[in-house]
Amino acid sequence: MPVETDRTREFKRASFAEVLAWIDRHVIRLPAEHVPVAEAAGRVLAEEVRAAIDLPPVDRAAADGFALRADETVGASGYNPLPFSLVSDPDELPSGSAARIASGEPLPRGADAVVRLEHVEPHGSGVVSVIEPVIPGNEVERAASHLARGSLIASAGQQLGAPHIGLLAAAGPVYPFVVRRPRVRCLLAGRNLVPAGRPQSPGATRDVDGPLLRALIERDGGTLAGECTYEQGHSGIARLLAAPNADIVLVVGATGPATDDHAAAALAETGSIAVHGVALRPGETAGCGQSATGTPVFLLPGAPFACLWAYELLAGRAIRRLGGRNPELPFARRERRMAGKIVSEIGMTEVRAVRCLPDGSIEPLASFAEAGLAAAAHADGFVIVPEDSEGFGQGARIAVYLYDERALAMDAATL
Repeated sequence: MPVETDRTREFKRASFAEVLAWIDRHVIRLPAEHVPVAEAAGRVLAEEVRAAIDLPPVDRAAADGFALRADETVGASGYNPLPFSLVSDPDELPSGSAARIASGEPLPRGADAVVRLEHVEPHGSGVVSVIEPVIPGNEVERAASHLARGSLIASAGQQLGAPHIGLLAAAGPVYPFVVRRPRVRCLLAGRNLVPAGRPQSPGATRDVDGPLLRALIERDGGTLAGECTYEQGHSGIARLLAAPNADIVLVVGATGPATDDHAAAALAETGSIAVHGVALRPGETAGCGQSATGTPVFLLPGAPFACLWAYELLAGRAIRRLGGRNPELPFARRERRMAGKIVSEIGMTEVRAVRCLPDGSIEPLASFAEAGLAAAAHADGFVIVPEDSEGFGQGARIAVYLYDERALAMDAATL
């Protein structure tokens, strides 16, 4: 049993690896559902999708111009323009004629090429002259040249991006079978939280964790099923933990060992708590468990920088698993040389923000305890110091997670 003092309850910190193992054992992918293709971007396929039709379904023009027979353009030049009679919307193209056509329109029967507008001289008498010869298939997209009916568009387990959505709209099932988006409920501790943009009275605290978590949840494919604040105390948290219609619950704040931090005790009383305290910096007071109905519950520290990293490394992994996504961190991982050094404590997994230098190396920024969220906002990425390491020395080559295209471009330029 934990030992209580007047001010705090002692708790044993689990290792970072132990918490990841618990997440992977207890958090499983949600069921799938059919959704309209316009709502499927970012979702994960529960089954493969194949083309329902040929794409293109018929031979069609790949450019604006005139459809004609290619063999009738042999010998055409600026010195020897060849005349063609113009016809409008023919079912079948007569010999010696051409039909005006726009990119994407089906070729009339008998036509096998398109001559571009700049290679034609119009006349006012229903005749055009071709000044460049073309070969069969010129500026023509052949039927099934992009996709043949029955060919694979995307495999089960694949996250749908914009190109997949376009192909599905053009040739695939219009209601793909995808993993349901995780519904996430956020419970924020505090009696005087003020939403950003509203007047802040004395003693009030601006809500930072709510908008921060919303951005992270949406990035990871979840949807915010509800956000509410609660005053510290067992009854308020317990009632909210029991509310239905959530696939995962994030309890933010009041997660520490102090006697007036009731989040962990409320979870233990209404469900089960597997971890309270993680050997993770920032994020030492994080925890996880399950509600009485088996819904995963994560305890996140209230300090915004600690909330960020407890989410990124723990709760975010769970949300990505629920949605069928790759549970690993959603950042590009590269190897870089340290330009400075990082000192860390044995037994703690530590996250440190870093900046990319022009020579391709990285240097550490101020710790999150010193700079808060600004350390992450001003960084190009971060490194994770494992619990069995005292840090990284200058010149060491280490793994770094990069945030954005600018840092990745700098990485490519130094290869």
